[in-house]
Amino acid sequence: MSSSTTKTKPRARLRTRGILVLIAAALATSGILRLGPATAAFAEDLSELLSGTSADQSDEIPTPKPQDVAIVLAALQDREALLEERETRLAQRLEALNLAEERVSSKLQELTKAEETLAATMSMAKSAAADDLSRLTTLYENMKPKQAIPLFEAMDPEFAAGFIAQMKPANAAQIMAGLDPQISYAISVVLAGRNAAAPTQ
Repeated sequence: MSSSTTKTKPRARLRTRGILVLIAAALATSGILRLGPATAAFAEDLSELLSGTSADQSDEIPTPKPQDVAIVLAALQDREALLEERETRLAQRLEALNLAEERVSSKLQELTKAEETLAATMSMAKSAAADDLSRLTTLYENMKPKQAIPLFEAMDPEFAAGFIAQMKPANAAQIMAGLDPQISYAISVVLAGRNAAAPTQ
C-alpha cells in the first residue's frame, strides 16, 4: 500500500463527519423552528388560563374598599365606647347600692342597740316598780289595821287590789274587814277579775 492511499482515507473520514454534522445541525434547526410556534402558543394559553383564574378568584372574593373598612372601624369604636359607658354606669350604680347597704346596715345596728337599751330600761323600770310595790306592801302589812284602812279607802280599787293581792292572807283579811263594804266589794271584783283572766292550765 502506497503513502498516497494512506492519506486519502483520513480525508474521506473527515468529509463524512462534516457531512453528518451538517445534517444534524439542519435537523436540529428544523425541529426548533417547528417547536417554536407550538411552545409560544402553549405559553400564551397558560398565561390566559392563569389570568382567567385570578380574575375568577377576584370576582368570588371582592377586595374591600378603604372607605368601607373605615366605616366598619368607626362603628366598632362607637360600639366599644357605648359598652364602656354602660359599664361605667353599672359600676356607679353598684357603688351607690353598696353605700346604701352600708347605711341601712349601720341604721339597723343603731336601732338594735336602741331597742336593747330601751328593753333594759323598761326591765329596770319594771323591776324598780316591783321593788317599790313590794316595799309598800311590806310597809302596809307592818301597819296596824286601823292605820292602814283609811289609806286603802282613799286608794283606787284597782290600785288597792294590787297591794291586797300581795299581802299575807291574815293581814289582807283584817284590812278588807275594816273597809267600807262597797270599797271592799270593788276590791274583791278587781281581784276576782284578775284571777279569772289568769290561765287555768
